[in-house]
Amino acid sequence: MTTALLIIDMQMGMIERIAAGREHVNPDAPARVADLLALFRARGLPVVHVHHDQPGTPFAAGLPSAEVIPEAAPVAGEVVITKSGSSAFAGTGLDALLRARGIDRIVLCGAVAAFCVTSTTRSASDLGYPVLLAGDALMGFDLPRADGSRIDAATVLDVTLTILGADFAEVVPTDAVAGRLQDGAISAA
Repeated sequence: MTTALLIIDMQMGMIERIAAGREHVNPDAPARVADLLALFRARGLPVVHVHHDQPGTPFAAGLPSAEVIPEAAPVAGEVVITKSGSSAFAGTGLDALLRARGIDRIVLCGAVAAFCVTSTTRSASDLGYPVLLAGDALMGFDLPRADGSRIDAATVLDVTLTILGADFAEVVPTDAVAGRLQDGAISAA
């Protein structure tokens, strides 16, 4: 079995949200993503970077907010795909790319936990990929309710990880990923 690291939307727009005062969780998520990158690179395992590119939004190619954060920058030989929707699998050819390279398991990290990470995790599971979700390597933000109040970022992340962990992925901390790769124990949810 071959496991790939899939990094979702680690772009400067996320850092800009935090700098603007948006409530968030996992302030060390960029560093945890960097830890996962270092692990996969050291072991010669595949890395796939997914970047959001949607015209008319802050994530349109060429805008400063669409740039990749330094901790998640791709290096030569790593795959970079762009998406315009929520799931990294929708209309990108990601499934075909992974299968052509013999990748049959995924470690997933990135942004935003309740949105693109969730969509990608569910799609991966639906396509039969066992997913290991590095919960502390996910960025997440608070959300507005219909009545105008807000759901705090910690609650949003807790509910997101609980739902994903119940049926779509195995949720673990970043420091557990190395052992899981070594023992091959990434199971289907």
